Amino acid sequence: MAESSPRQVSGSSILDNRWLILLFSILSMVAVANFQYGWTLFVPPLQKHLNVDQAAVQVTFTVFVLLETWLVPFEGWLVDRFGPKLLVLIGGVLAGFGWVASGRAESLTELYLAYAFSGIGAGIVYGTAIGSALKWFPDHRGLAAGLTAAGFGAGSAFTVAPIANLINSAGYQTAFIQWGIIQGAVVVFASLFLKAPPAGWLPRGWTATTAATEIKRRQSAMDFTSGQMAQTHQFWVMYLMMTLVATGGLMATAQLNPMAVDYKVSKIPVSFLFITLPALQFALSADRVLNGICRPFWGWVSDHIGREKTMALAFALEACAIFFLIKFAPNPKLFVVFSAFTFFGWGEIYSLMPAICGDFFGRKHATANYGFLYTAKGTASVFVPIGSALAAGKAFDFRADVLLLVGGALAFFAHFLAPTILRTPLKKKTHDALFTIGLAIVAYGIILTVVPGIWTPFNAHFTMPKIGWTGVFSVAIVFDLAAAFLAFFVLRRMKVPSTTEVHAEAAPAPHGVIPAMKG
Repeated sequence: MAESSPRQVSGSSILDNRWLILLFSILSMVAVANFQYGWTLFVPPLQKHLNVDQAAVQVTFTVFVLLETWLVPFEGWLVDRFGPKLLVLIGGVLAGFGWVASGRAESLTELYLAYAFSGIGAGIVYGTAIGSALKWFPDHRGLAAGLTAAGFGAGSAFTVAPIANLINSAGYQTAFIQWGIIQGAVVVFASLFLKAPPAGWLPRGWTATTAATEIKRRQSAMDFTSGQMAQTHQFWVMYLMMTLVATGGLMATAQLNPMAVDYKVSKIPVSFLFITLPALQFALSADRVLNGICRPFWGWVSDHIGREKTMALAFALEACAIFFLIKFAPNPKLFVVFSAFTFFGWGEIYSLMPAICGDFFGRKHATANYGFLYTAKGTASVFVPIGSALAAGKAFDFRADVLLLVGGALAFFAHFLAPTILRTPLKKKTHDALFTIGLAIVAYGIILTVVPGIWTPFNAHFTMPKIGWTGVFSVAIVFDLAAAFLAFFVLRRMKVPSTTEVHAEAAPAPHGVIPAMKG
């Protein structure tokens, strides 16, 4: 949203109503939710059909999440340039095509390539929807971001059973193809109702008096660009926290089906509130519902007790839920209960992180800034197939992970860290060379992930120790507790970022415009 000459305008038709636009934005999120949260249903049949190890199948999930997250900053730039309607329409086509192509894949490489399209499409929809919520609702940012994220978290709740039944009756290929067409069409339909706010738009009642009141809270009075944001210690603490928490949540998302099969509870009927379903289907449905409910709920809590305290509470709850999930996994009913509470604890990062990112770094660049923070989810996804290999004690090829780590570190150092830690900034040619090399290594790592047979100058193929699901999720518990500690004892004690922390000053918000606002 443009920040100059703020205006308060009302929609000329019902299609200009921001709540209606939010509704269709949420609908687009609901329609792409299965591309992530429905994935676990397809893992066992894919493993059987392709005759490969589970860890190799789970690389598909990593490819999806990497492309769904790491491209969001670029996709956000495209949305600002071409508008949300066109981009979400393209996203719906790509996401739907990815599932259709996955249903026709007869090799791992074909599967990786197909699901890559779904990742790109889902990322476009996700980034656009969150950005739209932040721009249309500066006065209810926490609520709007929470409701939008809830669409993605809970979107697959009511389609888990139909998809699972279709897989059982007609095969996973038919489920991929039919639901790929359905979900892609819904996104395309929803895109027709999306639009960006007019230049300088502000909601009614949004005045300079409101600004003066809100800036007194724990919020920055400056609008930081993404480069300036990355020069602050606060951003990297947030990034680390989001990576730690997302790791456990993504493992649960991707591994719940294999885990239920290993504990022999997946098909045992479970009854709650007059509803009877196989334990796995019940768990997946309950997980999605609570994953959605938790996002606006934790946003509401954070408005009352603060973002950092809320994060510490939610992360600790997730750690406890994972502990009890592993302890009582052989019991079908408790498997359902504690898997649901695991999702209730981790889903809030997708409402609180964009909110605190806006609080600390301003509203003007909120979409792009959160896009960079959101890549932490992609970083966390790298651990998912490693978790499968550790659970089963199988061999794993770390070459792609090494390339992604080295390339990403080099690019971030050249573009973000070097200006902060070096007294003399890098020369432009040196910066461009390091940054380009880093991106090239990352691209090579992604290609290697999709096409594992290509050559690399080193070998990193190791047999992992078998630590079982207890060992894998114990690591997730440690990560959650570490994130809770960082939220309460580190981030909470940090000051709101100021221009003294960056070399180039952030632009102050124009008079009468709120740079950041709690929901």
